[in-house]
Amino acid sequence: MAGAGTVAAAALITGCADDGTATIPPVTSYTDVDILNFALNLEYLEAEFYLRAATGAGLSATDAGTGAGTVTGGAKVTGLSTAQQNILNEIAYDEQQHVRFLRTALGSAAVSRPNIDLNAGFSGALTAANSLSAASATNPLLPTTFNPFGSFDQFLVGAFVFEDVGVTAYNGAAPLISAAGIASGYLAAAAGILAVEAYHAAYARTTLIANSINLGYTAYPYAQYANRISALRAALGGGNETPLAGFLAAPATVATVTTSTVVAADTNAIAYHRNTDQVLHIVYGTFSPTAGATTPAAGVAKGGFFPNGLNGNIKTTQS
Repeated sequence: MAGAGTVAAAALITGCADDGTATIPPVTSYTDVDILNFALNLEYLEAEFYLRAATGAGLSATDAGTGAGTVTGGAKVTGLSTAQQNILNEIAYDEQQHVRFLRTALGSAAVSRPNIDLNAGFSGALTAANSLSAASATNPLLPTTFNPFGSFDQFLVGAFVFEDVGVTAYNGAAPLISAAGIASGYLAAAAGILAVEAYHAAYARTTLIANSINLGYTAYPYAQYANRISALRAALGGGNETPLAGFLAAPATVATVTTSTVVAADTNAIAYHRNTDQVLHIVYGTFSPTAGATTPAAGVAKGGFFPNGLNGNIKTTQS
C-alpha cells in the first residue's frame, strides 16, 4: 500500500469544486496512505464518541495504536430503552470496525489515535453555533449547556455533529485515491464505509425529525439544535448542508421538493462532498480572529475535538 502512488497536494487540500474541477497545486504530494490515515483520524473520533456513549469505555489499547493520545470526556448514556441501547451498540460496533479495518489495511503505516477532547469539541461547537444567529420565538438558540452523553435526545444531536461530516469527507476523498489504490480495492472499501456512515446519518436525521413531528417543534427542540450545528458546519466547511426540514410544511408535489429530512444532497440528489481542508475546519472549529466571526482560519493545525491536531501528514488548514 505504501507504494500506491501519489496525489497532487492541492487536489487533496482543495479537492474538487462543485463544478467537478480541481486545482492542481505545485510542490508537495500525498500518498494513498496519507488519505487513509486522514480517514483513520476521523474514525478514531467517531469510535471514541459512540463506544463511550454505548459502554462508558473507548477503544482498546490495541485498537488505539502504540503511543496513542488520551481521550477526554465521554460517558455511558443512561436511561435508555432496550431499542435505544441496541442502536448505540450497533453504531459503536460499526465505528470500531472501521478503525480496525483501516488499521489493518495500513499495517505499520497506520497512525495511532491522536489526543481527542470530546468536552472541548462539543462545548466549542455549542458556543460557535449559538453565535451564528439570534434566538426567536420559533427559532431558539441551542441550550447554554449541551451534553451529548446526558440523554438519548442529546446523543442524537451529538451524532448529527459527526455523521454528515463523515459522509461528505469520504465522498470528497474517494476521487483522490490513486489508480494503484483503486486497483488494490481502496476505493471500493471507502465507498462501503461511506454507505455505512450514510445509514448512521439517516438514522440520526430521521429520528430527530420524527420526534419533532410527534412531540411538537417547541416541546422537542432538538431538531432545531441540530440545524444550528448544520449552520455552523456550513460556515466552517464550505456550505454543502441540508438542514432538517421535516417540521416545515410538506411540498405540494414531488416537483416542489426543495428541502429534505433524511438526505443531505445537492439539487441533483447527489450526496455532498467536502475536501480535507473543509473537514479540518469543522473538526478544529476555528474561525479566523481577523477575517470575521464566520470566516474559517488558515494555518490551523489543532483545536476543537483534536487539541493537538490530527496524526499524519494531512493536518493543517490551508485557507
